[in-house]
Amino acid sequence: MRATFRNLFDDLNVAAFVRNRHGHAVSVLRWALILVPMAATVGTLCAAFLWSLDAVTRVRFAAPWLLYLLPVGGFAVGLLYHLSGRSVEGGNNLIVEQIHEPGGGVPLRMAPLIFFGTVVTHLFGGSAGREGTAVQLGGSIASGFGRALKLDAENTQVLLMTGIAAGFGAVFGTPIAGAVFALEVLAIGRVEYRALVPCLVAALVGDWTCLAWGIHHGVYRIDAVVPVDALLVAKAGIAGVAFGLVGLAFAEANHALGGWLKRIVPYGPLRPVIGGVAVIALVYLVGTRDYLGLGTLAATPGGLTIFSFFGPDTHPWSWALKLLFTVVTLSSGFKGGEVTPLFFIGAALGNALAPMFGVPTGVFAAIGFVALFAGAANTPLACTFMGIELFGAAYAVPIAVACFVAYLCSGHTGIYLSQRVAVPKVPGGGLAPNATLRDARTDRAARRRTRP
Repeated sequence: MRATFRNLFDDLNVAAFVRNRHGHAVSVLRWALILVPMAATVGTLCAAFLWSLDAVTRVRFAAPWLLYLLPVGGFAVGLLYHLSGRSVEGGNNLIVEQIHEPGGGVPLRMAPLIFFGTVVTHLFGGSAGREGTAVQLGGSIASGFGRALKLDAENTQVLLMTGIAAGFGAVFGTPIAGAVFALEVLAIGRVEYRALVPCLVAALVGDWTCLAWGIHHGVYRIDAVVPVDALLVAKAGIAGVAFGLVGLAFAEANHALGGWLKRIVPYGPLRPVIGGVAVIALVYLVGTRDYLGLGTLAATPGGLTIFSFFGPDTHPWSWALKLLFTVVTLSSGFKGGEVTPLFFIGAALGNALAPMFGVPTGVFAAIGFVALFAGAANTPLACTFMGIELFGAAYAVPIAVACFVAYLCSGHTGIYLSQRVAVPKVPGGGLAPNATLRDARTDRAARRRTRP
């Protein structure tokens, strides 16, 4: 009888099943012990960062003369990076590169450098965002944890992805979008599902930690109610073309102006000085300071913010002015990120397009908010989830359509040049397998030079 049960036990392979489940449980526990403290650390730093941005923005509002010190602040940040931050100058692109091809890792000093550089940028009025800082905080801390725990290359790659998810989820309050962004941003046309659960855990812990410190995120409301029918979806798809093209223009202008400044001004600390002077000149040219900073707070009650574009008033050219201010700021070497300005540009463009399509401004502002980012960052899935997390599921279909159309229309370009093209958007593009967006830009430039 005992032999019969033993044979049955072997046939069912219960022992192997138990061993596999035990190994899986140990792996889950091990990753939890790594991810929770890492993501909590990132969430805490993001909370301190968001509090600092709010504080320095209010200081700038109270002391408008600080704008005239923008070139001085830019020189200070540029000099700091020139002396001690050359190895982290790549920013988000460095993190993406380390995930693709692990090498020297992400230096831990990236975290304090980008924190300080972004706060200085906003104190003096540069038009920049916060996503770049959050991602770099997350990548730097995750890399530090990986080195301390002596993780192998494969596990370090996963940990870096979770660092991105924790930072993104914490700084925007959108953990699902943060997790998907970390999986999707690495390569066009491919999602890294191997890190799906770790990224979701990290994004949730990062967001919860940030909230536990008393940080609150902006709440955007779509006051108008329109039926989600085939006509609205078609309009969203057509508008998605505009969002994609403007996202493409933003990325290309940023790279082109940045490259030009590096050629004519080899000494790094001088480039933000020039950019600071240009931003001051733009303020006087357009006659307003509404396009400085993040765009989430206004110095005066009637000033423009992202929230303004969800109201009934139309602002036809605000998207173009914010694009100009942001490109000048970031391409000259100021620190921060592109995403919050892209939210501003997208919401403003949606606001401007809404009357042409006969749609309430709030609806198209919400769609543009995420769709333009989807085109510029090549992350349509993450941006669709972000739209649902921020605005609810009622407009999920037009949001998704606009995000995917914008993604297709932005071409093989984007704000992150280290992204790889795993699956080309259009066949026959002539790109080498797994070419980066930087390679794609170089290839396009070479073809233009050889064109008769």
